[in-house]
Amino acid sequence: MLTAEAMTIPHVDDEVTYRLPKAKDGAAVWQLVRICKPLDENSLYCNLLQCDHFAATSIIAESRDGAIIGWISGYLIPDEPQTLFIWQVAVAPSAQGKGIARKMLSRLVTRDICRDVTALRTTITDDNAPSWALFTSFAKMQGSSLERQLHFDSNIHFGGAHPTEHMVTIRFTEGVEQAA
Repeated sequence: MLTAEAMTIPHVDDEVTYRLPKAKDGAAVWQLVRICKPLDENSLYCNLLQCDHFAATSIIAESRDGAIIGWISGYLIPDEPQTLFIWQVAVAPSAQGKGIARKMLSRLVTRDICRDVTALRTTITDDNAPSWALFTSFAKMQGSSLERQLHFDSNIHFGGAHPTEHMVTIRFTEGVEQAA
């Protein structure tokens, strides 16, 4: 697990630096999410708060030239502090296919704040193939399986305005494995 001190030191992997978000990153994160379809666009203020209030459970991937090319927002579920909920994963189209999302996810779950985490959860729509691939491969990397169940129904919860979201759960039975 990463200590609080180590969390402030960016991790450089080839051409990408993985680091904690800062409030000043909010606008760049907002722009990144906007170009990563089919992600739901939150308000700029929401992304600013995520970068500020949820920095310890979120992560940024930054290119060598300082551009934010990856983002994962997450939080520990208040009533289940052993569960990390991943809210959103975004990788710039120009950086996709390089394993950046998996690396961000594995670095995030090994932070000190996640030392007691025994499960990761997220919601995914049926048509989001990249998210299904990411979380399925991450589960396999952890020696776990991916559990799936209907969570937010399109008609009941979204009034038909959004596709059904399935709750995905990955349980960690042993230590979390880092992506290469």
